[in-house]
Amino acid sequence: MPASSVFAYALALAVGVLLLWLLRRYLQERRYRRRPYVAPAHNNWAAAPLPPEAPLHRVALLGDPGAVATSGSDPVLSLLAAWQAQTGPAGTIIILGDNIYPVGMPAPDHAKRPLAEARFDALLGALSQFQGQVVLLGGNHDWNKGRPDGWEYLQRQEAYVKQHLPTAHFLPVNGAPGPVTLQLAAGVLLVVINTQWWVQRGPKPVADAKEPFRQLRTILEANRHQRVLVAGHHPLYSNALHGGKFTAKQHVFPLTTVHKQAYVPLPFIGSLLPLYRKVVGAAEDMAHPRYRKMRRRLLRVLHDFPDVVYAAGHDHNLQYFQRHGGHYLVSGSGSKTAFVQKGGQASFVHEHTGFFSLDFYTHQTWLRTLEPGTETEVFHLRLYPKPAVEPAVVALPKRLEQFLGS
Repeated sequence: MPASSVFAYALALAVGVLLLWLLRRYLQERRYRRRPYVAPAHNNWAAAPLPPEAPLHRVALLGDPGAVATSGSDPVLSLLAAWQAQTGPAGTIIILGDNIYPVGMPAPDHAKRPLAEARFDALLGALSQFQGQVVLLGGNHDWNKGRPDGWEYLQRQEAYVKQHLPTAHFLPVNGAPGPVTLQLAAGVLLVVINTQWWVQRGPKPVADAKEPFRQLRTILEANRHQRVLVAGHHPLYSNALHGGKFTAKQHVFPLTTVHKQAYVPLPFIGSLLPLYRKVVGAAEDMAHPRYRKMRRRLLRVLHDFPDVVYAAGHDHNLQYFQRHGGHYLVSGSGSKTAFVQKGGQASFVHEHTGFFSLDFYTHQTWLRTLEPGTETEVFHLRLYPKPAVEPAVVALPKRLEQFLGS
């Protein structure tokens, strides 16, 4: 048989196998997409009631709210308003970055400035009603999607916050890497780190790339007596796009990862883009060398401090991971949603708008999932102290059981 025929048969076989795999993936995704996933270890989460008393302090973790509705009511902002009314002054709202889509706060004469102001005004207007503390972080979109002039965009946004919501904290100041601390309540400490600083191209505040991790270790060591929440924009674990997870549709229509309506079929060739982003990574993906190095250094510190909570946005969904004794959140569905894969290392994932709330009681910390349009809570969990794990019951062989019982 000619070599060309062998190659043609092999290529046809490879295409057939790929198409079968994509079809299987597509059918699987249809069964679980947009449905909450809870790992088997936490299947009985609903049986654990929340404490009857009011929390000492509550923290709303709202990521990626940069595309909230500018006309009428926004479902997530309405949910946040209800949370604010229930919480009162004993709470903190943390905006986890990507506060203005698509490119942050442009110059005053830029064509996109009116839309940016309208979206940001809607968010700041909602935050201005809150009696507690407000903290804002910068994300990659706030830095003009990581472009070399991104620092200018961030500085304009920070100045806008100081003018329109002067009581809020924009941290770290002036785009510095951090870490910076803020005491939220007695025994509850917030540490903010600017993860975008490590992946940002172009001008940015001058700093030693390793020193912030040494400072973070010192802060955590000195505050072992407190419950600590570390906040950054980029997740450290993720079952979504920036963690290298793609839908079957994105393999066939890869340009939809850039624009949702870009349905240009590129089967087989289209699978190269997900592979590239999983192995090499775009600048905002975990696989990218700058992101990967930042993540590795940060995890090296956090893994040494059990019970610390790390909260991020970036991926447009809700995710919770329990790793090495710590708790890792992705709360990035403040105004958009995107695919998130179930299973793996995740304890909970849901492709839905909303945000996480951390409720701090005298001797307990609870994670709650708040979503607009859902009548009942889809997941909550006591993070501290950790719930007791019942020992697994091992079935004994019948003869051995009879012997032991005799």
